[in-house]
Amino acid sequence: CSSLAAIMLLEVFLALGAVIIYFLFSKRKEEKLSFKEGWWGKGQKPDAEEDTTIRPFKVETTEEELSDLFRRLDQARFTEPLENSCFHYGTNSVYLRKVVSYWKNQFNWKKQVEVLNKYPQFKTKIQGIDIHFVHVKPPRLPEGHSATPLLMVHGWPGSFYEFYKIIPLLTDPASHGLSDENIFEVICPSIPGYGFSEAPHKTGFSSVSAASVFYELMLRLGFNEFYAQGGDWGWLVCTNLAQIAPNHMKGLHLNLASVTNIGFTHLLSILLGRYFPGLFGFQEEDVRRMFPFWDKWIYRTLLESGYAHIQATKPDTAGCGLNDSPVGLASYILEKFSTWTDPKFRDLEDGGLERKFNLDDLLTNIMIYWVSGCVVSSMRFYKENLQKGIGTQKHERLPVRVPTGIASFPNELLHTPRAWAQKKYTNIVSFHFMPRGGHFAALEEPELLAEDILQFVRKVEKEQLWKKK
Repeated sequence: CSSLAAIMLLEVFLALGAVIIYFLFSKRKEEKLSFKEGWWGKGQKPDAEEDTTIRPFKVETTEEELSDLFRRLDQARFTEPLENSCFHYGTNSVYLRKVVSYWKNQFNWKKQVEVLNKYPQFKTKIQGIDIHFVHVKPPRLPEGHSATPLLMVHGWPGSFYEFYKIIPLLTDPASHGLSDENIFEVICPSIPGYGFSEAPHKTGFSSVSAASVFYELMLRLGFNEFYAQGGDWGWLVCTNLAQIAPNHMKGLHLNLASVTNIGFTHLLSILLGRYFPGLFGFQEEDVRRMFPFWDKWIYRTLLESGYAHIQATKPDTAGCGLNDSPVGLASYILEKFSTWTDPKFRDLEDGGLERKFNLDDLLTNIMIYWVSGCVVSSMRFYKENLQKGIGTQKHERLPVRVPTGIASFPNELLHTPRAWAQKKYTNIVSFHFMPRGGHFAALEEPELLAEDILQFVRKVEKEQLWKKK
């Protein structure tokens, strides 16, 4: 009888041990996101090996394309805005007329093409589609220095052009009064379906798909270890890349960090954080940016997320009109560059657009969408990422253990406090409240963003933090 009890006890211990081992190993397995091998080209995937050649690329536009553009601009129909409505109803058509007039009579696209082509650009085929990227090496390297590879990923309705002002600050920091402890080799790809990257021909191309494609790109370029930086969709693509290849990414820098898995402590901090900030790890600036929560989170989200709902449900319907009308496209994109740069710009008839940007830069970004005909495919990225619901994807449940730096700009759409971010990004080594700036940080405040990237990488390199992740 005692031997039977001993056997039963042993079986219980073995069962418990098996359960513990299962949970330990299953948890460890869950910590890494699977690389997504896809085929996004037309038709069936061919049996032949994919051509991995990296081909030089230059932006080119034909006279026929420009004639067609000017014809459409000449035939634009405008609707009179409501009196004193400013940008509260969207892009104000009084100001839009001025933009179109400048576009037709003063904007020099051919000159801007030269600006676009001043940095080396390339294309290479990955998973069946052509991937476009800018690749800029340092003009000079001090003796004993090697360039640090940095992948920079844009979002919507931006493009690779967003990084043109920050690239020289990172590839040649000393010439711009910045520390040259780290000098970067910068790679700025266009997300598939954006700019000059081919659009996926199949449904299902998500941020994880884009991260997998960019991982292949970095390996193809010979970078076994690299840093990544992003905002907007670039935040999610780079986050997914950190989850797919944590042993290859030395550090992750973000100028937007959103958390989609909301736990009980998050909810409690929403209710009580304004009154007991220290209890939830909030700083004074967190309280200022977040509360009252109804106004600064809930109402602002409802006010500014209509476009996302359209694009996450029926992108092709709205996109067809934008792809057919350059004025409609400009109206749609300019409104985002206004409100997302500073919500107070809604109170201005010109949307405050020329307070932070110039029309040449704004129209160059719009022209990238127009000449490539990519607006519909760029909008589809919302549906591919959001159609299954927020909080339902595997990557949303997984932590990021790669050393992370966050630059928190005051006019970003929604503020994520460090206390929330570190639930997802468990190895935050740098979190800074930036003194000014909004959503399009690289274009609006290139110096501030460059300084934050430089200090973050300096810290990671000096303390060799990537080896401790």
